[in-house]
Amino acid sequence: MKLETTLEDRPGFLHAMPLFDLFALVMMLLLLGPLFLSQGGISVEVPSSRFQMQRYGDSIVVTVGSGSEEAPIYLGRQAVTVEELAAQLAALKLDERMGRAVVLLKTDIRTTVGMERKVSEVVLGAGFRLALVGEPDKAEQESEFVAPLPE
Repeated sequence: MKLETTLEDRPGFLHAMPLFDLFALVMMLLLLGPLFLSQGGISVEVPSSRFQMQRYGDSIVVTVGSGSEEAPIYLGRQAVTVEELAAQLAALKLDERMGRAVVLLKTDIRTTVGMERKVSEVVLGAGFRLALVGEPDKAEQESEFVAPLPE
Protein backbone atom coordinates (compact mmCIF):
# COMPACT_ATOMS: atom_id res chain seq x y z
CA MET A 1 0.00 0.00 0.00
CA LYS A 2 1.36 3.36 -1.05
CA LEU A 3 1.28 6.20 1.48
CA GLU A 4 0.21 9.58 0.21
CA THR A 5 0.19 12.95 1.91
CA THR A 6 -3.06 14.80 2.32
CA LEU A 7 -1.38 18.19 2.84
CA GLU A 8 -0.68 20.66 0.07
CA ASP A 9 2.88 21.30 -1.12
CA ARG A 10 3.69 24.69 0.48
CA PRO A 11 7.29 24.55 1.70
CA GLY A 12 7.45 28.34 2.17
CA PHE A 13 10.77 29.42 3.69
CA LEU A 14 11.89 25.88 4.55
CA HIS A 15 14.12 25.71 1.48
CA ALA A 16 15.61 29.17 2.20
CA MET A 17 16.64 28.43 5.80
CA PRO A 18 20.00 26.82 4.88
CA LEU A 19 20.82 29.94 2.88
CA PHE A 20 20.19 32.11 5.93
CA ASP A 21 22.45 29.86 7.99
CA LEU A 22 25.19 30.08 5.38
CA PHE A 23 24.83 33.87 5.20
CA ALA A 24 25.09 34.15 8.99
CA LEU A 25 28.20 31.95 9.02
CA VAL A 26 29.92 34.01 6.33
CA MET A 27 29.07 37.25 8.14
CA MET A 28 30.50 35.89 11.42
CA LEU A 29 33.73 34.84 9.70
CA LEU A 30 34.11 38.25 8.07
CA LEU A 31 33.44 40.11 11.30
CA LEU A 32 35.50 37.91 13.61
CA GLY A 33 38.31 37.07 11.16
CA PRO A 34 40.58 40.00 12.06
CA LEU A 35 40.50 38.97 15.72
CA PHE A 36 42.27 35.72 14.86
CA LEU A 37 45.10 37.43 12.98
CA SER A 38 48.32 38.04 14.85
CA GLN A 39 50.54 41.07 14.40
CA GLY A 40 51.99 41.60 10.98
CA GLY A 41 55.36 40.32 9.93
CA ILE A 42 56.94 36.92 10.25
CA SER A 43 57.11 34.54 13.14
CA VAL A 44 60.18 35.28 15.25
CA GLU A 45 61.41 34.14 18.63
CA VAL A 46 61.73 37.36 20.63
CA PRO A 47 63.90 37.58 23.76
CA SER A 48 62.30 37.51 27.19
CA SER A 49 61.84 40.69 29.18
CA ARG A 50 60.68 41.42 32.71
CA PHE A 51 59.04 44.68 31.63
CA GLN A 52 55.56 44.96 30.20
CA MET A 53 54.66 47.54 27.57
CA GLN A 54 51.60 49.69 27.54
CA ARG A 55 49.21 49.26 24.62
CA TYR A 56 49.54 51.66 21.74
CA GLY A 57 46.56 52.64 19.61
CA ASP A 58 48.60 53.54 16.55
CA SER A 59 51.60 51.32 16.02
CA ILE A 60 53.73 50.18 13.13
CA VAL A 61 55.29 46.72 13.40
CA VAL A 62 58.79 46.23 12.00
CA THR A 63 60.05 42.65 12.21
CA VAL A 64 63.65 41.55 11.75
CA GLY A 65 64.10 37.83 11.17
CA SER A 66 67.03 35.70 12.17
CA GLY A 67 70.26 35.92 10.28
CA SER A 68 73.40 37.94 9.87
CA GLU A 69 73.57 41.24 7.99
CA GLU A 70 71.15 39.79 5.40
CA ALA A 71 68.32 39.19 7.87
CA PRO A 72 64.83 39.62 6.36
CA ILE A 73 63.04 42.82 7.36
CA TYR A 74 59.26 43.21 7.26
CA LEU A 75 57.21 46.38 7.55
CA GLY A 76 53.86 44.94 8.61
CA ARG A 77 53.58 41.94 6.30
CA GLN A 78 55.62 43.36 3.42
CA ALA A 79 59.26 42.31 2.98
CA VAL A 80 61.54 45.35 2.57
CA THR A 81 65.21 46.21 2.47
CA VAL A 82 66.79 48.77 4.79
CA GLU A 83 66.61 51.46 2.10
CA GLU A 84 62.95 50.67 1.31
CA LEU A 85 62.18 50.73 5.04
CA ALA A 86 63.64 54.23 5.35
CA ALA A 87 61.63 55.46 2.34
CA GLN A 88 58.35 53.92 3.51
CA LEU A 89 58.77 55.23 7.06
CA ALA A 90 59.45 58.70 5.68
CA ALA A 91 56.22 58.45 3.66
CA LEU A 92 54.31 57.27 6.74
CA LYS A 93 55.71 60.16 8.78
CA LEU A 94 53.98 62.61 6.40
CA ASP A 95 50.60 60.99 7.12
CA GLU A 96 48.70 62.89 9.83
CA ARG A 97 47.60 59.85 11.85
CA MET A 98 50.60 57.59 11.33
CA GLY A 99 53.11 60.37 12.00
CA ARG A 100 52.44 60.04 15.74
CA ALA A 101 52.59 56.24 15.74
CA VAL A 102 55.06 54.17 17.72
CA VAL A 103 57.21 51.65 15.87
CA LEU A 104 57.26 48.23 17.56
CA LEU A 105 60.51 46.47 16.68
CA LYS A 106 60.37 42.68 16.88
CA THR A 107 63.78 41.08 16.46
CA ASP A 108 64.63 37.41 16.57
CA ILE A 109 66.99 36.14 19.28
CA ARG A 110 69.47 35.04 16.60
CA THR A 111 69.57 38.47 14.90
CA THR A 112 72.92 40.21 15.19
CA VAL A 113 73.16 43.33 17.31
CA GLY A 114 74.51 45.23 14.32
CA MET A 115 71.42 44.48 12.25
CA GLU A 116 69.10 45.44 15.11
CA ARG A 117 71.01 48.68 15.59
CA LYS A 118 70.89 49.49 11.87
CA VAL A 119 67.10 49.07 11.75
CA SER A 120 66.70 51.02 15.01
CA GLU A 121 68.70 53.93 13.60
CA VAL A 122 66.56 53.95 10.45
CA VAL A 123 63.37 54.09 12.55
CA LEU A 124 64.71 56.80 14.87
CA GLY A 125 66.12 58.72 11.91
CA ALA A 126 62.63 58.81 10.37
CA GLY A 127 61.38 60.58 13.51
CA PHE A 128 59.35 57.79 15.11
CA ARG A 129 59.37 56.63 18.72
CA LEU A 130 60.71 53.11 19.06
CA ALA A 131 59.73 50.25 21.39
CA LEU A 132 61.41 46.85 21.46
CA VAL A 133 59.07 43.88 21.76
CA GLY A 134 59.91 40.95 24.06
CA GLU A 135 58.30 37.87 25.57
CA PRO A 136 57.13 38.02 29.16
CA ASP A 137 59.73 36.50 31.47
CA LYS A 138 58.27 33.32 32.99
CA ALA A 139 59.77 33.86 36.46
CA GLU A 140 58.66 37.49 36.57
CA GLN A 141 55.23 36.60 35.21
CA GLU A 142 54.63 34.35 38.19
CA SER A 143 55.45 37.18 40.61
CA GLU A 144 53.18 39.57 38.63
CA PHE A 145 55.80 42.33 38.36
CA VAL A 146 54.78 45.08 35.94
CA ALA A 147 56.96 48.10 35.27
CA PRO A 148 55.59 51.05 33.29
CA LEU A 149 57.40 52.39 30.26
CA PRO A 150 59.09 55.76 30.85
CA GLU A 151 57.58 58.60 28.86
